[in-house]
Amino acid sequence: MNTEMLEALQALAVERGIPVDSLFAALADALETAYKKMPDAHEYAWVTIDPDTMEFRVIAQELDEDGEPVGEEFDATPDNLGRIAAQAARQVMSQRIREAERELKYEEYAGREGDIVTGMIQQTDARYTLLDLGRVEGLLPQSEQVPYERPDSSVRLKAYIVEVRRSPKGPQIVVSRTHPGLVKRLFELEVPEIADGVVEIKACAREPGHRTKIAVWSNDPNVDPVGACVGARGARVRQVVNELRGEKIDIVPFSEDLHDYVMKALSPAKVKEVRPDEATGECIVIVPDYQLSLAIGKEGQNARLASRLTGWGINIKSETQFAEEQAMGDVEWAEGEWVVDPESGEQVWQPADGGEAISAEAWNEAVSDDSETDSDAKSDDPAPEPKADEPESSADESEPAAESEAEATADDPESSADESDPAAESKAEATAEEAVADDSKTDEG
Repeated sequence: MNTEMLEALQALAVERGIPVDSLFAALADALETAYKKMPDAHEYAWVTIDPDTMEFRVIAQELDEDGEPVGEEFDATPDNLGRIAAQAARQVMSQRIREAERELKYEEYAGREGDIVTGMIQQTDARYTLLDLGRVEGLLPQSEQVPYERPDSSVRLKAYIVEVRRSPKGPQIVVSRTHPGLVKRLFELEVPEIADGVVEIKACAREPGHRTKIAVWSNDPNVDPVGACVGARGARVRQVVNELRGEKIDIVPFSEDLHDYVMKALSPAKVKEVRPDEATGECIVIVPDYQLSLAIGKEGQNARLASRLTGWGINIKSETQFAEEQAMGDVEWAEGEWVVDPESGEQVWQPADGGEAISAEAWNEAVSDDSETDSDAKSDDPAPEPKADEPESSADESEPAAESEAEATADDPESSADESDPAAESKAEATAEEAVADDSKTDEG
């Protein structure tokens, strides 16, 4: 009989995966409970079991008035436990075995937080989804599920262990499909370089169901981290995308240079300049005008993921917008605010230095006067002096030369005649001869 009991305990230990020592402790507790159910049982008693012969003994001790054990220990083993005591022993034995199984399952998964498991969908409702992980069940709450992802029953699914809880019904394994660690674990399964530690995933930013960005770094200069994660013709990254139900993944190289890191994080957009501010922890990113929408992404998704990936706030501006802000920054603005006058109920401009408030009409008049003053100042500016190569200046400079030439001709007729052509000189001589002949005719008459 004792040999049969030992064989039964060993078979039970193999079937349930419980150590034999735990079963001996459970059997001793069951026999102790059964003894105390008997009439005239000693209050202070315990059971010992010989693991070789499977013989048990009940050891008891007397108690004093204060409830403390006194005197020597003695053997109080009964000849027969009875039917009621046997039923109590059976119940206690079953309960101890269940508790040992729960503790064993909890210890198995307690150290696996942050690991990835594969389970089959058992039940799905609006609150949670149950995954069959083998010996235990995984709980996938609604908050840890990808929006609009509703896999069918009996479909295998990979999930990320977030927390392992103790519960009266056994360990509760809380898993997630939205955690960024799921992407890292999937890449470890598909990329041997990551599992070996040659390639590291430095950062990961994810919007579940839409897009994920990861920054990778290689500890070996001969290994391309991006190429290792993508694989031949994208085979490796395609496996991860399929497991995530078509979620897009951007793989960018990690860089210790902030400017280069931010530029790569905003890919596929092209960045012209990055201006970080150490005090605020933000970066002003300047992109070409035609790249602005691509850099921001749909509903700002690309900018958000890049900010989470780098850990810096990112403010994206186009070249035109940045130039306008720089130009406006050079203009001096009056400090103050528009407030409502309690007496008149109209809006007035209250200067920050505590001066007299200005009404909206006076403000508009001052602005118009300033604009007119600026236009008058522009019109009163002296015209620039003409240059030597302009036509007007050439005419002005030629006029003194012409006047001097005319004066020389009037003052010196001889020089003018000397410079005339021969035909004019012969004509002048003929005219003089005719005048002499006419004078001679007059004298004769």
